Amino acid sequence: MNQQRDRLGLRTMNRGYCILILCSNARIIDGVVYVGVVKEKEVAKQQYQQAVARGQTAGLVKVTGRKMEKFKVSVNIAAAKKVTFELVYEELLKRKLGKYEMVIRVKPEQLVQHFQIDVHLFEPQGIAFLDVNATFLTNDLMPIVKKTLTGKKAHISFTPTLDQQSACTSCQNTGLDGDFIMTYDVDRDLSAGNIAIVNGYFVHHFGPANLPRVPKNVVFVIDQSGSMMFTKMFQTKEALHKILDDLNTEDNFAFISFSSSFRKWKNSLIRATTANVVEAHKYVSELHAGGGTNINDPLLEAAKLLDDAHNLGQVPERSVSMIILLTDGDPNSGESNPTKIQSNVKYAINNKYNLYCLGFGYDVKYSFLEKMSIENSGIARRIYEDSDAALQLQGFYNEVANPLLLNVELQYSQNAVSDVTRSTFKQYYDGSEIVVAGRIADNDLDMFVADIRAQDANSNITMTYEVSMSEVDNITQQQQYIFGDFTERMWAYLTIQQLLQQRISVGSEEKKLLTDRARELALKYNFVTPLTSMIVTKPEEQMDQGEFLAEKPVEGDRPHQAQKYHSPSHSRISAGSYHSTSVDSDPHFLIAMRPPNDAVCFNIDEKPGVILNLVTDPVTGFVVNGELIGDKKIENNKKVNTYFGKFGLVYNKMELRMEITTQEIKLFHGADITRFPWSATATSTHAGFAITINKERNLIVTMGVDVTFVILLHRVWKNHPLHQDFLGFYTLDNHRFSSQTLGLLGQFYHPIDAEVFNIRPGFDQGKVDATMFVKGHKLTVTRGNQKDYRLDPKHGTDVPCWFVHNSGKGFIDGNHTDYIVSTLFDPFNIKPA
Repeated sequence: MNQQRDRLGLRTMNRGYCILILCSNARIIDGVVYVGVVKEKEVAKQQYQQAVARGQTAGLVKVTGRKMEKFKVSVNIAAAKKVTFELVYEELLKRKLGKYEMVIRVKPEQLVQHFQIDVHLFEPQGIAFLDVNATFLTNDLMPIVKKTLTGKKAHISFTPTLDQQSACTSCQNTGLDGDFIMTYDVDRDLSAGNIAIVNGYFVHHFGPANLPRVPKNVVFVIDQSGSMMFTKMFQTKEALHKILDDLNTEDNFAFISFSSSFRKWKNSLIRATTANVVEAHKYVSELHAGGGTNINDPLLEAAKLLDDAHNLGQVPERSVSMIILLTDGDPNSGESNPTKIQSNVKYAINNKYNLYCLGFGYDVKYSFLEKMSIENSGIARRIYEDSDAALQLQGFYNEVANPLLLNVELQYSQNAVSDVTRSTFKQYYDGSEIVVAGRIADNDLDMFVADIRAQDANSNITMTYEVSMSEVDNITQQQQYIFGDFTERMWAYLTIQQLLQQRISVGSEEKKLLTDRARELALKYNFVTPLTSMIVTKPEEQMDQGEFLAEKPVEGDRPHQAQKYHSPSHSRISAGSYHSTSVDSDPHFLIAMRPPNDAVCFNIDEKPGVILNLVTDPVTGFVVNGELIGDKKIENNKKVNTYFGKFGLVYNKMELRMEITTQEIKLFHGADITRFPWSATATSTHAGFAITINKERNLIVTMGVDVTFVILLHRVWKNHPLHQDFLGFYTLDNHRFSSQTLGLLGQFYHPIDAEVFNIRPGFDQGKVDATMFVKGHKLTVTRGNQKDYRLDPKHGTDVPCWFVHNSGKGFIDGNHTDYIVSTLFDPFNIKPA
């Protein structure tokens, strides 16, 4: 229930290993059920943003985060409305390192009256083991996790009471914040796997065990250009040291490091003997960063090293050869044309070896690496610039460290099946799984037969799986699946995945055909994919569209008169990336804090014409600046009221700039300039960047999938003797910004903690003062209200907050004058003390 006068935005997140297959997303709004509808991605996003801008109740479901591993639901709840939402989805659990993992993200941010996690597992092959853990589990919470395992079935439950959820005795903060993780595997042997058949579709899971390991030959191609300096190089070395320790003595390996040129550690591949591994550790320790990025030449040399090793008989005939490339940048030295590099590498490898490309950070051109790896029987993986980057690198290597089978081919009953998904694979790795699906074209088929042919380290092997159709149907009926036709949906899911991958390495005409087919299947089966999103909206009456939406309030040094405030004598609040920040009015900065419904606010007292930096992220290259304007005239002995009259946005990565004034929006893309008036509704989309203008109301700016800003337009009476039009700036989503983000707002995109205590009557009658301890400072703060104008542009909505005096000194980093910049697009003079 949203008990506030303003709308409330909620986000829930679930994580998986791949695209989540959405089946149903329903909202019960004021007693009426509204079911989500899957639409093309841009259509759904525009519909959601327009609903949000109008203050309507709406929900948007999309794939987001680390390469489609997170599933995000954004819900906009209109003021005084109650919403119950039910999300039902299917997910293909991908087997990695010998186990399936299901992660439930737990982040309620408040105590929940009826909190329950209830999981049922059913595996026809039998469950080999089941482990349950959570990042937030304490010794007191461990006994609450209940787990039962009986053969093919398992049950997990977690139902903490309100007291058990509390972070501490007699406090209202929740201690549930993290991941609830379940890992398990099924019983396996050297067999042809398991096949499920329902209503004319089959799904085959193949993941044999107890096979001898196939030797591998690996060339590590490591970027040591200048951009890899410091943390990236340290994490790369850390991962390589661990990988070296895990090399099998039957493996052969080599290193090539590169910047503007490349350097080979040895002139040929060598065995992973103890002495050679010790020498390799020394080589890795001496790697240092500097220079440009020449990707073409070292990859060609890596292919030549493998060619020489095979031609000279230095490696086993039955072995797996691969190249693992790690880079953080685009090619800028030697051959720098990405298309030419891809062509050169494809010719050199000639379908003989696997190329795995690891892109470090957001600056790397991931599409370039992805296409190059797919064309050479490999995959690309983004390594995120987090504290666990070394573990990400090591984790990827572990997935391909132990090949068990070569040239795997799965064949099914001849003339009885059709539309089979990919069924040939160059390798099968230990701990992984092959999944194939298809249609059964023969309605009279009595016996379903699957033949598997492959090579292990020593011989050719053949496996056969025969099962009667009636027997398979009986096994499937043992568990009443929530989705009856799950095999058909699995076939559609795998088909979409293949279509999306195939379109990466084809021409524009064929790409369009593949995209259209994938979108068609996604819309037919109600799937949320990179091409589609789900939208849930409730029709509302149109809000009043008055020509003059707001009169600027006159703000003093302190906030509005506060309502009576009831609070514990001591509380802890914190800001973080899941909460909004904004600046609006005179100019009043508002930072939403945890627990919910609390905030910190401050003013910046400067003269008209001063430009302030709001956001600067040196990693993403995103900058937001705002220029102050004043009233038309200054009344005697009155404070000069200032507002933001102009904003400048810079997105260096895409060579985009925007200038937003109360008259128009100008978009600069390279040498092109596009002008949009406020008098019309319009949308402009570039790759990874979109703007939506809602006529005479607001501008919505979206960067990628995890950054959303709203700029509000405040109109006043044209002939007003004192006030003039101005703008407000609101951050709705800031997940993609790096931890290095600065600015008057940007510094609060990553977590800070503050304690408020010694709450007491203030100097002004009716106001409450308190002491805030934040960033090592003790500050006197005053309880009051600021305005949020997103729902009601004319009157605004009061938001209770702790007001920090003296232009936020002590709460912001440095002094407010540190954030003054020279031009509307200038990020370089920001040096907070």
